[in-house]
Amino acid sequence: MTLTLHVDGPRWREHLVEVAERTPGLVPVAKGNGYGFGLGRLARRTQWLADRGVGTGQTWGDVLAVGTYDEVAEVADRFHGSILVLTPWRPFGAALEVDPAFAGRVIHTVSRAEDLAALLERQPDARYVLELVTSMLRHGMTGRDLRGLGGLTARGRLEGIALHLPLAQGSHLSQVQRLITDAVSADLPTRTLWVSHLTDSEHERLRASYSDYTIRPRIGTGLWLGDRGALKVTAQVLDVHPVERGDVFGYRSRTAPKSGHVLIVSGGTAHGIGLAAPSGDLSLKSRAATLARGGLDAVGFVRSPYFIGGKQCLFAEPPHMQASMLFLPHGSPVPAVGDEIDVRVRFTTTSFDRVEIS
Repeated sequence: MTLTLHVDGPRWREHLVEVAERTPGLVPVAKGNGYGFGLGRLARRTQWLADRGVGTGQTWGDVLAVGTYDEVAEVADRFHGSILVLTPWRPFGAALEVDPAFAGRVIHTVSRAEDLAALLERQPDARYVLELVTSMLRHGMTGRDLRGLGGLTARGRLEGIALHLPLAQGSHLSQVQRLITDAVSADLPTRTLWVSHLTDSEHERLRASYSDYTIRPRIGTGLWLGDRGALKVTAQVLDVHPVERGDVFGYRSRTAPKSGHVLIVSGGTAHGIGLAAPSGDLSLKSRAATLARGGLDAVGFVRSPYFIGGKQCLFAEPPHMQASMLFLPHGSPVPAVGDEIDVRVRFTTTSFDRVEIS
């Protein structure tokens, strides 16, 4: 009765090592739901990568990046290196509640001058990176902000400059070069650059152009989910009910539009099934798909992420907490109770009952 993520272990591990080998300075990112694997599992796997790099001259996972301060405790006992928190430090909330036992391992992200002063007053030996504002306009300092820091950066332990770049297509190198120029003009005592969302070729060009800098690529999706062929999600069939046209079923007493079967399958809103996040795809094809889904909604049919025999199934009604109801029209192949069917989900928004790694 589970929603399961099946992982081809040898293939997945081979992919992780391949990414590490072609990415000097790799900083694995584990945040949120741990890309479907869970934060603890990714922390252990990062330690595994770090152990493989010992004695090779490679830097593989000496630092693990997490999203928030609340996630630090979940990875600290499973990973032995430094922990970079991507959410900027603020003088309130969880940022002030870091366990003293591993506070020295935490690298803070600082995006405002006043926060740097407050952090150093609270923790004079704090480790931190200074985040520069990019075209994302999310967090970060401007070049003027950097120049205004004065002697503050001589205090604590400045670990580098951080850049969180957008996902939009096109090269980011010109923007990165401009931001590095801002850092150089501020005469910061660091030559380490922490970057997100650059391609392999952009990393190579950046290293060639700034050979005196240490580049630390922060990678999450491309590392953990980069080989989708190693990952498969299945749900179990919990019940099968034949229905005729007009038969009533479900919480909302809907009627069957035609003869067929209603299937009860594992996976519901508690797992993230049927919950939609805004799409970043603005193409005509995406807009047409949205209109098509709206048309299906209007007549009571909604496409589900469940597939039987390669064919996408329809929700019989909105999914429930831990189970969903599917409608199979007459003539469709009908699985038996206990069978597993394929599910295609967004890993970063799905919680699995089990993760099985071979």
